[in-house]
Amino acid sequence: MEELLALSFALKSDLFTTVRLTAGGICARAGLSLDDAEDCKVCVTESLLLFMRNGYSSARVQFAQDNGVCVRLTGENGRGAAGDSAEDEISYSLLGALVENLNVERKDGAVTEITFRFGS
Repeated sequence: MEELLALSFALKSDLFTTVRLTAGGICARAGLSLDDAEDCKVCVTESLLLFMRNGYSSARVQFAQDNGVCVRLTGENGRGAAGDSAEDEISYSLLGALVENLNVERKDGAVTEITFRFGS
């Protein structure tokens, strides 16, 4: 698996557009379809929203290429709080609907890492 790019940044909504554009570029480089690229961008955004709502002040996003695109998101700088809000449930539902191989890691009920893959 070839790591293409890793970003660490403050969880501020005005930076989400930059991360979405980056995800789109990575998906294009990997040859993903437009539909898969759009789904990937939605999943990145929803994952970041989950981290933001669960008490993290920053996040790390890693993109790797291995017969598609692998994305690993980690909450940083903050103590994750167990989130069970309606907004969180919507985010989890979207992630579950768009990704077949979603992995959500938790510690003490709080989400700490989200990984997923698009493509072959």
